[in-house]
Order: sequence, then structure tokens, then C-alpha cells
Amino acid sequence: MNNRIDSHQHFWKFDPVRDSWIDESMLKIQKDFLPEDLSPLLLENQFSGCVAVQASQSEEETNFLLDLASKNDFIKGVVGWVDLRSENISGRLSHFFQYEKLKGFRHVVQGEPDDFMFGKEFRNGILALKPFDFTYDILIFHHHLPAAIDLVKSFPDQAFVIDHIAKPVIKLGEIASWKKGMEEIAKFENVSCKISGMVTEANWDSWKPADLKPYLDIVFENFSVDKLLFGSDWPVCNVAADYNNIVKTLEDYISKLSIEDQNKIWSENAKSFYKLSD
Repeated sequence: MNNRIDSHQHFWKFDPVRDSWIDESMLKIQKDFLPEDLSPLLLENQFSGCVAVQASQSEEETNFLLDLASKNDFIKGVVGWVDLRSENISGRLSHFFQYEKLKGFRHVVQGEPDDFMFGKEFRNGILALKPFDFTYDILIFHHHLPAAIDLVKSFPDQAFVIDHIAKPVIKLGEIASWKKGMEEIAKFENVSCKISGMVTEANWDSWKPADLKPYLDIVFENFSVDKLLFGSDWPVCNVAADYNNIVKTLEDYISKLSIEDQNKIWSENAKSFYKLSD
């Protein structure tokens, strides 16, 4: 069983200016998190590898993650950042194409205006990804779902994955508008979804698995087991839960599924979506 893949985690050398999003409420993660910190957690939970995802918006970040991946075999893939709105986007993608472990890109759309994904330059960047077979991670809040639906509909040949189940407000039990959006976006064949980042949208100090269940139910009802990927969102998850706790919560939830379907969620879907090599 030691072949699980964590499809979503981060590394950083903490910089209070660059990483200003890690505010005083997140003191637990105001420090460095590097491969040597993650490796024992992966081993303990039967993971053979992970996908490192950008946390800051610069090509320096992409190069930092690629450097870590080149030195650590268990980092199977990197989701980097590039300025998708650049006039020279094809040139930048051509440059990054040389790195075998670079699988795709992400932009922190959750921090952008609501109409960001309709922007001509951004969409030009999305169009440029497909010739290089790069994926795109959709990082949004639930109110961005209508824009995300238009995006995935406009690029049917592009492989997309939704990060953190589109961040519903779990701590307030808000579900209706998020549910409507997820039901709609799940209909598109080119869209997968990461079961990740849920505990940080719940009450950090008092969440329990029952708080997550209604949201997991909707994700499982709408995305097939072929389009769901486990991601820890480590170390961000540490503000609300430790790594083992995140894993056990999903283990318990999917325990009634067949072993084959469980393996899809733990590893096979991540391997096929990101085209990871063993």
C-alpha cells in the first residue's frame, strides 16, 4: 500500500514580506517547511511521493520547487507559477518544458477580482498550456465558481483540477450556492477535484469529521472516483490538524469503497492527472 501520492502540499523558507498571507493567526506555520520535514510524515502514512504546489507568485518560486524536486525523488511533480498574462507566455512555457517534473501551473485566483478568469490575457495563457500538456490548478473561493465554470467550458481540451473543493465556508455550514456550482462544474470531463484544504475552511479549533461530511458527500456524488485526488495541503493544514489526522479523516470516510476505488483516490488519479512517473 506504500504507493499513495499526496497531490497537494507546499514547501517554503518563511519570508514575512513575501508570505504576508501567513498572518498572526497562523503562527504555527510562520517557519520553514522543507522536504526533510515532510518525508517522515509521508513514510508514516504509506505515501511514496507528493506533488509540490506553488505558494507564491514568481518564477523564483517555480525554480525553488524544481530545485527541491531534483534533489528529492519523492517529489514526483511540481505545479509552478508563471505569468499567464505575459505576452511571451509561450516562450516561458517552452523554457519550463525542459523540466520533466514540472507538470502544470497555478495562479492564486482567490486573491484576484471576481472577473479575473474572464480576462483576455489570462485566457490566452490558459490556451497556451495545452500544446505543452501542462495542467492547471484552479484555486478559488466558492463565489468564483460561475467564472470557473465558464473557464472550463471554454477550454474543453485543457486538464483542470479544482483545489480545496473550491473553499466552501465550512465553519458557517454554508453549502447551497457552493453545491450548485460544484454540481455544474463536475459535469465537465476535463475537470478533476482535490479533496484538500477542507480543515482550514472549518473551525480550526473545534472541527470534527462530521462537519466535513456534507461537503465530502456532495463532492463524491458529483465527481466520479476517477476524478478525485487526495491532497494534504501540508503545511497549511497544520493550523487546524496534523498530517496523520487529515489522512485518517479521509481513510474513515472512504473505508466503505472498494480497495480499487480507494487506490484511485490515494494514488492512481494523481498519477494519471499529473502524468507522474514512479
